[in-house]
Amino acid sequence: MIVCCGEALIDMLPREIAGEGAGYLPVSGGAVFNTAITLGRLGEKVGFFTGLSTDLFGQQIDQSLAQSNVDASFCKRLDLPTTLAFVKLDNGHAEYAFYDENSAGRMITEADLQTLGDDVSALHFGAISLIPDPCGSTYEALMVREAKKRVISFDPNIRPTFIKEEATYRARMQRMLKLADIIKVSDEDLAWLMPGVAFEEAAAQFIGDGASIVLMTKGSAGVDAVTRAGELTVPAATATVVDTVGAGDSFNGGLLTGLSQQGLLSKTALANIESTALQTALRLAADVAAITVSRAGANPPWAEEL
Repeated sequence: MIVCCGEALIDMLPREIAGEGAGYLPVSGGAVFNTAITLGRLGEKVGFFTGLSTDLFGQQIDQSLAQSNVDASFCKRLDLPTTLAFVKLDNGHAEYAFYDENSAGRMITEADLQTLGDDVSALHFGAISLIPDPCGSTYEALMVREAKKRVISFDPNIRPTFIKEEATYRARMQRMLKLADIIKVSDEDLAWLMPGVAFEEAAAQFIGDGASIVLMTKGSAGVDAVTRAGELTVPAATATVVDTVGAGDSFNGGLLTGLSQQGLLSKTALANIESTALQTALRLAADVAAITVSRAGANPPWAEEL
């Protein structure tokens, strides 16, 4: 089983209501949530850990997870509100009003961490849930606890506008990067994490710190990969882009599925991965992302769509 650890929230998406004016449509979302439902839809055994509200929006998220075959039993249920992200579109550019104070997702602590069974082979972390505390410290503690015995997948997915204590957050990112077996960054992520540093140099540092696979996604230009054995590039799959919401998140789900299908989700296997096996996983990830961007919102494909 792969357990995704991070935020699930409600995106309040602007909609025009005939005869009524502007309104908002509540849609289950969050970067780590998107990766979890991608894995579930692709047929992987997947669990999800977050702080999940018992309110009506938390119930909606719970239902969304179940509909995509994600095991939510790892979640901590709390009588606190669900995080809401109101979206404003300005010439196609999204601006957010984020309501997260004392939310169920934010207020989880180390006391809420479960003991994981031997069937959990990998954990996936990343995105905005690593910014605030106490949840950020909680996810980091979980990674520290499990990093020696399970595969750690990490997508920082930097969102600078959400970061209020930059020094604290940068220090957390550096600590977590050193614990990860699989690291995926975008060019924007890398520019924020390591300004002026080329991907090849950054990847070499990450590999030296213990990572087995380092990836940089480049949108329509594909993805560059570095392993302990060498480098490779896989082109993006052809797609008619409707929007890019959830593209990187579904890429993560496709990659982990591709590795799992080949029996490679162990630390030893990843450390010795061959280029052909990694190419196979990356092509699946690219195909998954291509379908996601071809339709509105974060709506990753089911296995039968590939």
